[in-house]
Amino acid sequence: MIRFERHTLENGLRVIAHRDEGTPMVTTNILYDVGARDEDPGSTGLAHLFEHLMFGGTREVPLFDFPVMMAGGENNAFTNNDFTNYYITLPVNNLETALWLEADRMTGLDLSEERIMTQKSVVTEEYRQRYLNQPYGDLLLLLRPLAYKVHPYRWPAIGIDISHIGKADTISAGKFYRKFYNASNAILSVAGNVAPDEVFRLAEKWFGDKPRAPRRRRRLPVEPDQNKRRQIVAERRVPSAQLIMAWHTDGRNSRDFIVLDMLTDILSGCESARFPNLLVREKEVFSEADIYLSGETDPGLVIFSGKLRNGIDIRKAEEAVEEELFRLSAVPVTDAELEKARNRYESLRLISHLSASNKAFNLALHELLGDAEGINRERERYMSVTAGEMAVTAARTFLPSNCSIIHYIPKEQ
Repeated sequence: MIRFERHTLENGLRVIAHRDEGTPMVTTNILYDVGARDEDPGSTGLAHLFEHLMFGGTREVPLFDFPVMMAGGENNAFTNNDFTNYYITLPVNNLETALWLEADRMTGLDLSEERIMTQKSVVTEEYRQRYLNQPYGDLLLLLRPLAYKVHPYRWPAIGIDISHIGKADTISAGKFYRKFYNASNAILSVAGNVAPDEVFRLAEKWFGDKPRAPRRRRRLPVEPDQNKRRQIVAERRVPSAQLIMAWHTDGRNSRDFIVLDMLTDILSGCESARFPNLLVREKEVFSEADIYLSGETDPGLVIFSGKLRNGIDIRKAEEAVEEELFRLSAVPVTDAELEKARNRYESLRLISHLSASNKAFNLALHELLGDAEGINRERERYMSVTAGEMAVTAARTFLPSNCSIIHYIPKEQ
C-alpha cells in the first residue's frame, strides 16, 4: 500500500505527496498532459522538442543543470505519445531548489530563436542517429502508419518527418508552450522523507501564482477497427531478417490491457517463457523473440518482434508465431505458467516500490489515468486474471484481419 495525500491549487495544479522515511533523498516528478498525440499532423515532433527546450534555460536560470548539480541532485525527462515527464532527485533538504526550478521553467522558458535553433539541431541529430543510421532503427517509423490510419499514434514521439522540426520557430513554439505548459495541465508528485503538509506549502509558494489556463478537452479521431491484414516488405542493409507483427487492443485502463500484459509475460517475460523455449530453442526459427504491449493510454498495440535465424523463410516464421498464438485460445495456459506470471508481477512491483522516484512517477501516471489510488488497486487487478480470460482475450485479439506485418529483410549487397 502506497500512502499519499493530495492537494489541488486554485490554478488547477494537482499535487501528490508520499512520505518515504527510508530514504534521505526526495524526487519531484512533474508530468505534463501533452504528448505526440496532441500535435498537428502537419507539425509533429514539438512535444519531444520541448523536452529538450525545457533544459535550455530561462531568463532567471540560464543553465538548468547547474543548480541541480550544486544541490547534489540529478534530473532527466522523457516524452512519449501520451505525456511528457520531468523529474529531479536530490537530498531532501534541497527539495525547495527542485520546486523553484520546475516552477521557473513552467512559465519562464527562454524561447529565443538562438535557443530553438540549438535544440532543433540536437533533435535532428538524434533522429538521424536513432532512426536512420542504425540497423532496424526505422521500424517504428514504418509500423505506426501501417497500423494506424487516423489516430495520431500513427507517428512516433519524435515526429512523422524531421523536416517538421526544421520548421519550428519562436511563434509555433510559443503557442505550444502556452497551450500545454501550465499548472492546469500538470501533475506534481513528490516522494521522499518530507511531510505532505510541507510539500503542499512549498507547492503553494512556488506554483500558486501561476496563471490558470482554460480547461482543455482532447478530441482525437477514433481509430476504426482493422478488418483486413496489412503487410509491407522493407529491404535494408541489416545482418538478419526481422519479423514484426502488431495487433490492435484496448487502452491502458481496460481489462484487456491487464490480461494481455500477463499473457505476454507468459509468452516472453523470461528465458523460460514460451517463445524463447519454443520459437528460439526448440524450433530454432528465431535467434530472439519478444512480444509486448505498446502501453499507450488510448487503444494501443500488442507487438511481436523476432530476429530470424539464417536460412529461415520469413513466411514460415510468421506461420510459427501464428500457430503458437492460436494455441493460446485452444489450450489455456497452465496453472504453473499463471502462477509464475503472478509471482513475476509481484516481485517487479515490490522492487519498484523500493525507489522513491519510481513511486513519484507512478503516482503521477495513475493520477493522469484517472486516479492516483489506482497504484494500490493495480495488484488486485493483475492477481485476478484467469487462464480462461487469457484464452478469450487471445482469441479476439490475435486475428489475421487485426494484424499489421513488416517483413524487414536484408538488402542484397
